[in-house]
Amino acid sequence: MTTVEIITIGDELLIGQVVDTNSAFIARELNKIGISVFQITSVSDSREHILTALEEASRRASIVLTTGGLGPTKDDITKAVFAEYTNDQLIFHPETLRNIETMMAARGVAMNSLNIQQAEVPSRCTVIPNSCGTAPGMWFEKDGVVYISMPGVPFEMKTMMHDEVLPRLQQRFRTADILHRTLLVTGFSESALALRIEDWEDQLPQDVKLAYLPGSGIIRLRLSASGADRQSLVAQTEKEIKKLRAILGNHIISENDESIEEIVARMLTERRQTVATAESCTGGNIACLLTSISGSSAYFKGSVVAYANEIKEKILQVNVSDLQQYGAVSEQAVTQMAANVRQLMGTDYGIAASGIAGPTGGTPEKPVGTIWIAVASSSQTEAKLLRFGNNRESNIQRTSTAALNLLREMMV
Repeated sequence: MTTVEIITIGDELLIGQVVDTNSAFIARELNKIGISVFQITSVSDSREHILTALEEASRRASIVLTTGGLGPTKDDITKAVFAEYTNDQLIFHPETLRNIETMMAARGVAMNSLNIQQAEVPSRCTVIPNSCGTAPGMWFEKDGVVYISMPGVPFEMKTMMHDEVLPRLQQRFRTADILHRTLLVTGFSESALALRIEDWEDQLPQDVKLAYLPGSGIIRLRLSASGADRQSLVAQTEKEIKKLRAILGNHIISENDESIEEIVARMLTERRQTVATAESCTGGNIACLLTSISGSSAYFKGSVVAYANEIKEKILQVNVSDLQQYGAVSEQAVTQMAANVRQLMGTDYGIAASGIAGPTGGTPEKPVGTIWIAVASSSQTEAKLLRFGNNRESNIQRTSTAALNLLREMMV
């Protein structure tokens, strides 16, 4: 099987200043054409570190893809290191220089010596055009291993992958089909789900692998299979999913690797219905998830982030005596928030959340992680008490997911 190692280059990755999203993108795209990623490595802008990483990767993979270190500044040393690794030297590449000149002219920026140096490439590499930037990609071959160097700027790398790298890899390598099916499951902890489907999992065919991908209140079950005949893989995987449906029933909320916000967006769009949110402890995060989907203006009207009690009273018309008697973190408060924001915004549904996200603010009666959510329609209002831990970020994410799932349940 053709295997790949990805090497991301840059000090900024190792100090946490920049999050490596490139590797995830590259791995997903390679998987689509039947190429597996064996390892992902991050290294500093160091000649010795890069050379060592390339040498070690050559013993593990038949394709090594690198991103980063191709810019015009002194800390960008990837080209020079590749030239050394392949016993080559840098030369000017006229076509690349013309591309850089054209791009700089279109931007209205004068060329300088550093821009010109970006047209230098190792003499024996195959230059990969960069239609979005000035740093060309490079294709090397050494001792049967293919090395591909791409820019670290994500939109430049993504365009180069789609337009140049993937087609070249498909032409160069014979690949098997890799099929993934991912189901979203609610209502279980990871361990409880594992126990529920243990017998089914133990009887899976040898070439079908199962992975648990737990998230904020939702577990993704991924079935993976590889082989030469895609039609057989599809049939085999569907056979196993059919068995899983019989075991889990309505606990499976999607079979298409959707996020909960994508599921809700699709359902609202299909029904031509709308929603608004009234949020306290989530601080607008539910609205953020809903509006993260393109076309959300069709179903999302607006939000009231009512952090203070006076906003709950004045804007959302929550009964003052209920706030005094039961508190803002109560069934009474969230049901009124959900119903009243629905009326305020003129929507089909209203979602509300109020709780103690933490890590401070808890009481013996209502410890940190105590959260109420509610969803209201024209005919009913449902509320739910959640009890989480003391991690603020986790509590906000889990609450948002639970609130959207409560809306989904009401729409089913």
